[in-house]
Amino acid sequence: MSTTPQPSPGAKMPPVEIASDLAVEYANLVRIAHTPSELVFDFAHLLPGGRPAHVSSRIVMSPMAAKLFHRALTENLSKYETVFGTIDVPGDTSLANQLFRSGPPSNQEPPETKPD
Repeated sequence: MSTTPQPSPGAKMPPVEIASDLAVEYANLVRIAHTPSELVFDFAHLLPGGRPAHVSSRIVMSPMAAKLFHRALTENLSKYETVFGTIDVPGDTSLANQLFRSGPPSNQEPPETKPD
């Protein structure tokens, strides 16, 4: 039985070269598709006005690379939130927030109950 070697916690990243003329793209939307052997990430920017999103980059990864990317993204978002505070996502509510949220009391009166 073989195992995949895991990088040690203190492992350094391999050197990476970045071309001086590398195009930088802004994305506020990603569409993700997959096959049994790969995940496809279409990065796009969506502007107001009813126009379709413009896909500017397509990245194809193996499932293992995508899993490692997920891990790295999770770790880096955690570090970001430690420094800059929690990132609130619209519509992101938990059961605890729904049950114990604070705020002004509701103007609605509780329904009347009739004795039996």
